Amino acid sequence: MTETGHNSIGHNSAELFARAKRVFGDGTTRATIERDPIPRYITGGKGAYVTDVDGRRFLDLNGNFTTLIHGHGFEPVIEAVSRQIRSGSCFANPTRHEIALAELMVERVPGMDWIRFVNTGTEAVLFAVKAARAYTGRPAIAKIEGAYHGAYDWAEVSQASGPTTWGDPLAPSAVGNYRGMPASVLHEVVPLRFNDVEGCRRLLEKNAHRLAALIIDPVPSRAGLITPDPEFVETINATARKLGIVLIADEVLNFRQGYEGASARHGFRPDLFTFGKIIGGGLPIGAIGGSKEVMSVFGTGEQRAPLPAGGTFSANPLSMVAGLASMTALGQAAFEHLGSLGDRLRSRLREEIARRDAPFSVTGVASLFRIHPKRQAPKEFRDTALSGAQSATMTALTRAFAASGVILPNGAAACLSTPMTDNDIHLVGDVFAEFLSTHSHVFESHTA
Repeated sequence: MTETGHNSIGHNSAELFARAKRVFGDGTTRATIERDPIPRYITGGKGAYVTDVDGRRFLDLNGNFTTLIHGHGFEPVIEAVSRQIRSGSCFANPTRHEIALAELMVERVPGMDWIRFVNTGTEAVLFAVKAARAYTGRPAIAKIEGAYHGAYDWAEVSQASGPTTWGDPLAPSAVGNYRGMPASVLHEVVPLRFNDVEGCRRLLEKNAHRLAALIIDPVPSRAGLITPDPEFVETINATARKLGIVLIADEVLNFRQGYEGASARHGFRPDLFTFGKIIGGGLPIGAIGGSKEVMSVFGTGEQRAPLPAGGTFSANPLSMVAGLASMTALGQAAFEHLGSLGDRLRSRLREEIARRDAPFSVTGVASLFRIHPKRQAPKEFRDTALSGAQSATMTALTRAFAASGVILPNGAAACLSTPMTDNDIHLVGDVFAEFLSTHSHVFESHTA
């Protein structure tokens, strides 16, 4: 470790940020990059740890937004990509590698017959929504309030709504996500509340004549990393099927929950799936899969497709071989390891909260967890709204973790990776315990 320690951003990061502001405007090219007050620039990573330009080493609980399920520098991916790059990075023709990854995915995911690859989770959602429209002939979609589905206009509606904008709990408002979003988009989206059984049924039935799809994240990450109630799951399944609404399960983030994914784990029976993140082994990727009946809108080779879908870099061989290497290594044993680590970590965090009667709660499942500055764990998005003081508590928490050599995303989903060990779980638990012991004056005044 350099003399700068964990408590300050060193001069190398400061210099890079100064350069970046001259070409990026706000200093970064991704709005999701966290800064406190400036970004942390990384030089490399190995396993569960990363090192920044100032020589500091951190346990990484972000994993490039849950993508790196095997951590950094995973040797099977390195070897696969190294072999492929010597043969070519991309072609205007298919390769055998896309078939191999497709076969693996179709074999694993119940209810999925066909799959198509794209380059990002956003593209996957975009094409899934368009497929539902092409299949049903209807224009509108329903989505869960507060859920994140990438940067497609319709999927962004009510993504970041709050107490002043989300409206009547019986009829949530469709809230734009950026200035200038067309009003027509808002008219074509029906927001629903997660785990609201009767409300979802009523709004789906009321709008069935115009709804092409209901898109749902089985465990909405930005909306609180909340697990679904069984009655809610069954209501969604039955109502969508009865009304002819295409059910889209967005598993871009949550596919990491198990060998068969999140829908199988929680009982959802979708017509379409969207994937990304872990299936690319750290390279850009997205995918849309589902039943032959709905996926046929992309074409069967017999006539012009009702919904053509191309992409210059879709199914590029580098992403395909990296994804195959990553997914092949994700057998049942790997998921059991991750699940065990996740269970032990969530239990440890809850034990520390109970020991000090601290105003916090923990949500999550499998290799995902989230800490909330509230005594009661949220059941839906509206329960996750934070006061300014509670937001300050979360900032203090992430700073405390960073000072102890752990990257904990500020309010986003945190994740574990396969190279992590019991020692890493103990480290996270110890840092949290230390925070509760030394910062009680902060959170007692900031939380409720």
